Amino acid sequence: MMYHEKPRQRKVPLASLLLAVPVVAVAAAAGQVSRDMDAQAAAALKDSVVQAAVQCYAVEGAYPESVDYLEQNYGLHINHKRYIVSYSAFASNVMPDVQVLEK
Repeated sequence: MMYHEKPRQRKVPLASLLLAVPVVAVAAAAGQVSRDMDAQAAAALKDSVVQAAVQCYAVEGAYPESVDYLEQNYGLHINHKRYIVSYSAFASNVMPDVQVLEK
């Protein structure tokens, strides 16, 4: 039987591993923070739409039929490039269903 030497494996210095772990952890945390901020921004937009609809109801005695009416008459600003706002008005005296989705 012939003896063959195994090729030597290159060892990764422990310091490299100790530096890589925090970098990966920070990158993962930054991604989660970004997703959390996006969710908070969508929730804040939904709250703004609902507040504008309630204000309209208080002033005019009826909920508006569309978000466009709130934008034109109640100072609501929506970034339509970033968000889709679903506004379903059933009747003028029933609070509309509002959903905000990020594109």
